[in-house]
Amino acid sequence: MSEIVTPPGMGNLESWPDRFVGREVELARLDDALTSGRTVVVAAVHGLGGVGKSSLAAYWAGTRAHGLGLVVWIRADSRAGVEQGLAAFATRLQPALAEVLTVEALVERGLQWLGTHTGWLLILDNVENPADIAVVRARARGGRIIVTGRLSMLWPSDAAVISLDVLDADDAEELLTGLVTAAGPRNLDGAADLCEALGYLPLAINQAGAYLAHQRFTTPRAYLQLLNDQPGPTLDCAATGTDAERTITRIWCVTLDRIAETEPYAVELLRILAWYAPDNVPLTLCRDETDQARGDAAIGMLLAYNMITADPAGESVSIHRLVQAVSRTPDPLDPHRDGVAIERAHATAIDAMWRALPDHKKPGSWPVWRNLLPHIIALERTLDDRERLLGGEHPRSLAFRENLAFAYESAGQTGEVISLFERTLVDLERQFGAEHAHTLTFRKNLADAYWSAGRTDEAIEQFERILADRERVLGDDHPDTVKSRENLAHAYTNNLKAAGLYERILADRERLLGAEHPDTLRCRDNLASAYFWSGRRRDAVRMFKQILADRERLLGDEHPDTLESRRTLYHYGWGVRDT
Repeated sequence: MSEIVTPPGMGNLESWPDRFVGREVELARLDDALTSGRTVVVAAVHGLGGVGKSSLAAYWAGTRAHGLGLVVWIRADSRAGVEQGLAAFATRLQPALAEVLTVEALVERGLQWLGTHTGWLLILDNVENPADIAVVRARARGGRIIVTGRLSMLWPSDAAVISLDVLDADDAEELLTGLVTAAGPRNLDGAADLCEALGYLPLAINQAGAYLAHQRFTTPRAYLQLLNDQPGPTLDCAATGTDAERTITRIWCVTLDRIAETEPYAVELLRILAWYAPDNVPLTLCRDETDQARGDAAIGMLLAYNMITADPAGESVSIHRLVQAVSRTPDPLDPHRDGVAIERAHATAIDAMWRALPDHKKPGSWPVWRNLLPHIIALERTLDDRERLLGGEHPRSLAFRENLAFAYESAGQTGEVISLFERTLVDLERQFGAEHAHTLTFRKNLADAYWSAGRTDEAIEQFERILADRERVLGDDHPDTVKSRENLAHAYTNNLKAAGLYERILADRERLLGAEHPDTLRCRDNLASAYFWSGRRRDAVRMFKQILADRERLLGDEHPDTLESRRTLYHYGWGVRDT
């Protein structure tokens, strides 16, 4: 084979897109790897389907492969594909052999030529299994090899591995603009927003650009509306004259076929992840509660195929927003997007969130709440979409709004807490009226939020309204009414008004619970504090002393309430001595 000279123009380099933008860093890395002086070099480019791996390889080979004469392109998605590509290469070398040699013999001829010649570039495109190309890597030692694939497979130390991500925002908009305006000026309203919605994924932008170029009276914003309303059909729609098999949904379907053959639960996990926010999904939301090994294997498989990515610390994963949109959209023709399976995944995502929610009353839980915040928001929005079916009063919907508020609070976003409760209160009053239990609960939440934000007058107004409603509906002595009275007293900045209200509450507590009940003692504590700050300091200290004596007698010297009374008396008694 060494004596065979390649005829001019016998390479079969795939064409790259008419518009190729960005990728300067990745092209430079290919330059460094493939123009080194080593005998054989392998550059592996991996990433999500549609991210532009093949385009990058073709563009580099067509524009920067200086000094490399022959370019051989093989579709390497299977062992049969590799063998077919090698046989076709051998046939191009010596066409007459096609009629006399078997496929196996032609494959051997192709390998022999690659092993005895130098100065060539071999591109093994869309590798699914490293074993399929092992013989090529072992015997093709005289040139350069670029491998592309969705798998983030383990490569030997001599390989330059390039993980390909989506485009930068500016490059993505440049790509879309160039495609849409190729035939002349166009209305580009919404171009930047569309690129963001497409997650800056090159294939999705090329697909949208081809559609818009053909539909001259459709703007990027109109296409964005189509994408929002019908993500599945929109991403499966190929423009006239383009390859119908090269749409986003079809490419990902093929990937999921491969994944399902080895790890079926990984496809289910992808549907579950589709309901959270796209970035930094904690692993606690990903793992199978009943079979952690199965969950970890599924995560590993999705990572291997670049359907998700992991953060460097290995504590969370991220998923492309278009993968999510497609995975949430039923399609009877796609076995991975069965409507029942999608709804089951939604329910599983919600259940996983419930299990992950910590006790919001513990300050140590706030970092967890902050990490969960974007995912609670995402799930709460999906529940909003389903309120037509569930009803706005559905306990799960209301509970999610409340948990979302806790998450906002932990992140210090008090304004978001207030806005959420205000919107919820309007909805509840419209559906159930002002006196319904759900309505009163959320009005109390809103009042607390106002108080935390320093909007005292608005907080007091809500507390007064709650108390009036509960007195009218439940009666003066109902526990919820008494609690509402305490909330209002606590909110009063006028300590005389607070003291007057606490006096009534104390009388109610003594009558309903007895003078020695813990709730009664706590009420006396509150009244004593109100006395102190309204100027009746000696009355307050006398009351604190009596509370301490009662708690020592009833609870013992070491009880937390007794210890707190002792600290309170020391603090307030010192203040009285200073006056």
